[in-house]
Amino acid sequence: MEYISGVKVEKLRLMLDDRGWLMEMLRSDWEIFEKFGQAYVTTCYPGVVKAWHYHKGQTDHFTCVHGVAKLALYDAREDSPTKGLVNEFYIGTLNPLIVKIPRLVYHGFTAVGTEMAMIVNFPTELYNYEKPDEYRIPYDDPSIPYKWEVKMG
Repeated sequence: MEYISGVKVEKLRLMLDDRGWLMEMLRSDWEIFEKFGQAYVTTCYPGVVKAWHYHKGQTDHFTCVHGVAKLALYDAREDSPTKGLVNEFYIGTLNPLIVKIPRLVYHGFTAVGTEMAMIVNFPTELYNYEKPDEYRIPYDDPSIPYKWEVKMG
């Protein structure tokens, strides 16, 4: 798959033993790491789509730690060599990835299956409560060539 310009994906490794498993989600010595702003968890119930939005000042780093999430990205940047490209990732315990989402790239996610999807994000900037760096359009905006259906059967 061709990635949107600036998108980076790192396969995460589960380290198993008799007690369970451990997974490093982001390390400052990985090429995907840019800067630490904060960490937070966001969830999505089955049948709900949390999309679309982008940031002007921050880069996101998404990983799914519970359930399965379908993460979609859309490059609407005028000066990008991948303008118009859509990327879709299925992330979760069975496919542990961290996805670096560049500034100005639209993104969103939905839960796949019957479980809630739980995303951990490591944005490069602190959330500004007075002036949030979030620019939203509806999940079904016709300017983005993507449909959020989950395939059944």
